Amino acid sequence: MTTTATDDTRERLDRLQATIEDLLKEAKRRGADAAEAVVSGSAGLEIAVRLGEVETVEHTRDNGLSLTVYFGQSKGCASTSDLSSEAVREAVRAACAIASHTQADPCAGLADPQRLATRVMDLDLYHPWDLPVEEAVRRAVACEDAARASDPRITNSEGASLSSHFGVQVYGNSHGFVGGYPAPAMG
Repeated sequence: MTTTATDDTRERLDRLQATIEDLLKEAKRRGADAAEAVVSGSAGLEIAVRLGEVETVEHTRDNGLSLTVYFGQSKGCASTSDLSSEAVREAVRAACAIASHTQADPCAGLADPQRLATRVMDLDLYHPWDLPVEEAVRRAVACEDAARASDPRITNSEGASLSSHFGVQVYGNSHGFVGGYPAPAMG
């Protein structure tokens, strides 16, 4: 993990890592030979203005978990946006039920542990921007105004928007790897 993460981000990463570790244990308890999962959380601000007026202000907050379990080379997948313990256990149960009804695939399974990365490089992806709504609106309006002022023939505009997102993501597998990082949210 990058060393620039805030305490709040570190706490989020720790919670997500605990979620991964718990679901991997639950998958094993249910008889899975192997499992892998990715869990993420993101938050953001979206501002849209048109002709100097605010059209939308949207705060977003999303969670997601996707897991795959393997019973031999039969696999089952499940996902949820609810990260409560009960929902995670239910997702594991569902993935295991699916795997128990699928045909074995000789290409399914986790990569050999020797082929997996064990060191996560710091790619310097995390640059949080704590931008108040008023400042975001001011900047979006200023961008649109600058574009409209660039030529007197421009009398209308489709508007301008500003977006600020951040997220945390954790991946783990039953080979013993659990790691994550904070980064700008994708989407």
